[in-house]
Amino acid sequence: MSGLADQGMLDLGPESLEYRMIGPRPDQAPTLVMLHEGLGCVGMWGDFPDRLAAATGCGVFVYSRKGYGKSSKATLPRPLHYMHDEARESLPRLLDAIGFQRGILVGHSDGASIAAIYAGSHQDHRVRGLVLIAPHFICEDVTAESIAQAHDAYDNGDLRARLQKYHADVDNAFRGWADVWLGNDFRQWDISEELAYIRVPILIVQGEDDQYGTVRQIEIAQEECYCPVDVALLPGVKHNPAREAPEVTLRHVSDFVTRILQGHEAAASAA
Repeated sequence: MSGLADQGMLDLGPESLEYRMIGPRPDQAPTLVMLHEGLGCVGMWGDFPDRLAAATGCGVFVYSRKGYGKSSKATLPRPLHYMHDEARESLPRLLDAIGFQRGILVGHSDGASIAAIYAGSHQDHRVRGLVLIAPHFICEDVTAESIAQAHDAYDNGDLRARLQKYHADVDNAFRGWADVWLGNDFRQWDISEELAYIRVPILIVQGEDDQYGTVRQIEIAQEECYCPVDVALLPGVKHNPAREAPEVTLRHVSDFVTRILQGHEAAASAA
């Protein structure tokens, strides 16, 4: 789909998804597909996608999942396996619809979990690597505690007002995220099994002070993955490295992207 506009809505049949496309299209260069956090959307990435496109020369495709931004509303309550549904149903349709040919999945928080599930469920040779920013592989106590605090800030503080400018239906976005994570069943949520089936290099970027996850998340990837796992643990950074430490995050991500994609190009040339 080389005719992708710079921004618009992508019709995937059961859902219509808001997107932005920066730089060369998928038929012209590798594409970085960015998957946002649990309360994120296209707009909440700020200018990080633009800077990533400039630093790597890749095209960057950013989209809002169902329930977020201007995309179709989600049906609530979401099921426990909603991230698996995204990885196994929505993401494959999206990659095919945009004409994805080769590139890297770049996910943050929930988006990182979805990227990991996808790579562990699909032998998709178009995907050359994963960048997982503040990923979740299990639900830790600190995760549930921080989401409970966010729930209180949404109901009694200014969080709803701050999110409202990014989401067409802010209650659908917030409830669709917080309510499932705070459900009792979610303490059993665990995607570490999928990690063993990932066959591409991974970069994990995490803040040392991440309030939603500890270094246990990194340890699980190192224990379960058979693929190379690079780690950038950033001091003084919490759950959103791209916003809190954009320069160092950009450097780590762009260095990894360039190395992985150049390695593939060199291997292809040698063959």
